[in-house]
Amino acid sequence: MSRRRGEPLRDVRPEEFYYRDVGCEISPSCLNCPLPRCKYDDPREYLKERRRARDRLVVDTKRRESLSPVELAHRFSLSQRTVFRILRRASHGETESAPAGGA
Repeated sequence: MSRRRGEPLRDVRPEEFYYRDVGCEISPSCLNCPLPRCKYDDPREYLKERRRARDRLVVDTKRRESLSPVELAHRFSLSQRTVFRILRRASHGETESAPAGGA
């Protein structure tokens, strides 16, 4: 929609504007996304939740398969130091097994 010189700008109503719903790696469509809040609206929280999920997976794998920190580092493409940090947080109860976000 273009305007002529001298005409005031018109606000386009949402129903008259075409939005491309391309989604992201989480969901192919924004309207069907399972996240409570868009990862683009709060990128830090999204990254923290991804880290928590990764940490839970590392801890669960350690418990299930009794892998060493070196083996966990190779399996998850992490440094050994990062694996040690994850395991330390888990031993102090900082990595919960249930999804975060509750009280």
